[in-house]
Amino acid sequence: MANWTVNKPMGASLYVPTTHKDLLEIANGIKLPKLRSVIFCTEDAVADRELSYALFNLSVMLENMDPVGVLDRFVRVRNPEVLERVLAMKGSEHLTGFVIPKATRDNFDAYFKLVRQTGHMLMPTLETAEVFDEREMVAFRDLLRAPGVVGRILALRIGGNDLLALLGIRRPRNMTIYRTPLGSVIARLVTTFAPYGFRLTAPVFEHLDQEALLDMEVQEDLAHGLVGKTAIHPDQLPLIEMHYRVQPIDVAAAVRIMDEASPAVFKMGNSMCEVATHRAWAQTVLQQANHFGTYPDNSLAPNPDS
Repeated sequence: MANWTVNKPMGASLYVPTTHKDLLEIANGIKLPKLRSVIFCTEDAVADRELSYALFNLSVMLENMDPVGVLDRFVRVRNPEVLERVLAMKGSEHLTGFVIPKATRDNFDAYFKLVRQTGHMLMPTLETAEVFDEREMVAFRDLLRAPGVVGRILALRIGGNDLLALLGIRRPRNMTIYRTPLGSVIARLVTTFAPYGFRLTAPVFEHLDQEALLDMEVQEDLAHGLVGKTAIHPDQLPLIEMHYRVQPIDVAAAVRIMDEASPAVFKMGNSMCEVATHRAWAQTVLQQANHFGTYPDNSLAPNPDS
């Protein structure tokens, strides 16, 4: 199992249906060797009639998967029954963890009790009507903060397509998700969960021929403090992750902010740096720089080919 730390940078994760013919090659880093994180899906990406084959295909992958992976490997289960079946498969102990679909405070324990005695991390997905109820999200947050639970929550995933479906709409082809009714919902989820130590990841971007719009949306994801985004095609991976690289000027500022000898407030790069309020930002910047690298210059508009 991967050695996850709560603050490990996430970046791009790739959704792969468990019906895919190359599961083992992807899991072992043979195919898509630059992939950092993969989510093998048994839920929406698998039709009901294909579930038996999907689980058989997954079991073959798990039994033959390298115990120490070169990437982080998750399974998005369909329901608690599927989670129980996956946990019984040989090799499941080598998974980093599980993505819980349509997670609510009412169904969370049915999943958690199955992994309580394991070391697997969990990523509940916020994608039900309860997401639109602020009081319900506060109650769910309080449940997740319980001792023994909070340390197992790697991140909360925002399920954009399911949330839009509840509103009877689909993401437009000419605007980011932040210009739909979900823009304010995402902002509220961040302010509800992030101050209490929970990280959130951004909805998928479904239009594969709109690279410029994806580029814009990832910048907005980061501006909202979201720590990762799920890709639905390998071509999206570099377009997403290039934005997790850090500007050298930000690295320099972060290093100085973390320096115990720095004054409480100082100017750097024509910006005010305040140690007390910018320390969390500085820690994130240095972690991202270490994980994803830096830009070769201080350009504010990175080129996808850079």
